[in-house]
Amino acid sequence: MSAPRVVLGISGASGAMLGLSAARQLTALGAQTDLVVSAAAERTIAEECGTGAWEELQRLAARVHPLSDIGASIASGSVPVAGMIVAPCSMRTLAAVAHGLDDNLLTRAASVQLKERRRLVLLARETPLTLAHLRNMTAVTEMGAVVMPPAPAFYLHPKSVAEIADQIAARAVDLLRIAEPSAARWSGSDL
Repeated sequence: MSAPRVVLGISGASGAMLGLSAARQLTALGAQTDLVVSAAAERTIAEECGTGAWEELQRLAARVHPLSDIGASIASGSVPVAGMIVAPCSMRTLAAVAHGLDDNLLTRAASVQLKERRRLVLLARETPLTLAHLRNMTAVTEMGAVVMPPAPAFYLHPKSVAEIADQIAARAVDLLRIAEPSAARWSGSDL
């Protein structure tokens, strides 16, 4: 069986370490990652993850696609992929997907997942939420996407922000169902 192919989009919301962690975890699973990053995300990656993060992301990816390359393979439903994660997903990207505005490769690749009925996991990153945000989340959910706000699992008693990001990214990767679940789980408290 060949390695699963997954699209990883990183848009310009705060939380770039979520995308970096997802890339690391996908690579550890043996997935081939197609990376597409918005211009705002490139700046956020540098600001939040420091020097070397962009280079690491490129090394982890099997393919890196320019945002403007609307003719890239991942813009077509005829190219089989296991699904897509957008981590983090800005409200601009969410709105574009919700309204079918395939104006760049990231939003086009997300729309392809929806039209092909593949997994699309959006780590929607904003707070507080406006009614427009909520309606856009409803719209993409009705189309088949999974909206996953990056909420920390405090019950796991994380020791660092990196641990929180890794757990959230692991949950997103688990939602693709390409391997056995790896995110830490609540063990329950049967009273």
